[in-house]
Amino acid sequence: MLSMNSFLKKFLTGVIHVFFWVLVYFFYNYFLGFGSNNIDYITSFSFYLMPVTMILSYFVAYDLVPNYLLKKRYNLFILYATYAFVFSFYAILLSIFHGIVFTENLSIENSSPITKTLPLIVLGVYFVVLFVAVLSLAFYNYRSVLKNEDLSNKILKNKLKLREQELRFLKMQIHPHFLFNSLNTIYGFALMKKDEAPEMILKLSNLLDYILYQTDKPSVALSKEIAHLKDYISLEKMRFHDTLVVDANFLNSNEDIQIAPMLLIPFLENSFKHGAIKNGKLKIDLELKATENELYFRLMNSSNSDQETNIGIGLQNIKKRLEMLYPAAFDLEIENLKNIFTVILKINLNKTNHHVS
Repeated sequence: MLSMNSFLKKFLTGVIHVFFWVLVYFFYNYFLGFGSNNIDYITSFSFYLMPVTMILSYFVAYDLVPNYLLKKRYNLFILYATYAFVFSFYAILLSIFHGIVFTENLSIENSSPITKTLPLIVLGVYFVVLFVAVLSLAFYNYRSVLKNEDLSNKILKNKLKLREQELRFLKMQIHPHFLFNSLNTIYGFALMKKDEAPEMILKLSNLLDYILYQTDKPSVALSKEIAHLKDYISLEKMRFHDTLVVDANFLNSNEDIQIAPMLLIPFLENSFKHGAIKNGKLKIDLELKATENELYFRLMNSSNSDQETNIGIGLQNIKKRLEMLYPAAFDLEIENLKNIFTVILKINLNKTNHHVS
């Protein structure tokens, strides 16, 4: 198949070259014979100009332009162009001389066989060569553009592969961290033989189903992410009992909204892991509002203001994911002030265009 394609390509190239030189031949006939009635003389004389025109044109197109002009070897280009001009000028004069000598037996009758002077004939030849040079420049420029586009596409594909690998690595870090916390909680309940253990296992099963079958997708419905958050809160309520106070408000006005999976859970997980119990209570206030234009997520939990903000591996990863998935489309604020740790995330849904998660 490759050999056949190569043959067809060469064949089409040959046809184009032949067609072009046929046009040049007719141009010479028209240019030299305009106003002349001796058609036989003109067609024969034009034939003698063709070899030197073709040789000079191919030399310019396949040697001077690509090897010297395009490679910015200007000194050598000027030198060899001068040589080519001198030798070609001599060759053109010889072609004209042979054309006159070998066609003199043709009947001239009462009209001038050639209506152009010697300088105009030479200029006609150089006009064709210049035209070929311009075409070759356009061709090499077009081929260079194609190569650059191909190179850019390859670079883009490599960047996308690297980004996809990095995102997978980030998710691999999130999943074990979350599962470890959940399994550790269930283990504690099992040791104490708590009645809530079976329900916790069921909740964890739902979370595992989400992780195993949804997170490999580029995006998921926001409603599924919300259900995931609710299951996680239910698990933590069983673990903290009366020491946990959660005020969660979810408002999704558009069921068609899609977001990257496991995007919000690291914030919630961090609030339980690093939140501080104040006056016997761990308080968490969660608000999520989604419209057609914006996703607004706010999470507040009690903390110790004299401690350094420890965002943990989950939030570090989520920052990286946001930068890759929603470049220039999100605003993330994290602060720890007055015994309150606050996370506010805003995503402009009109600008989002993520393809990998």
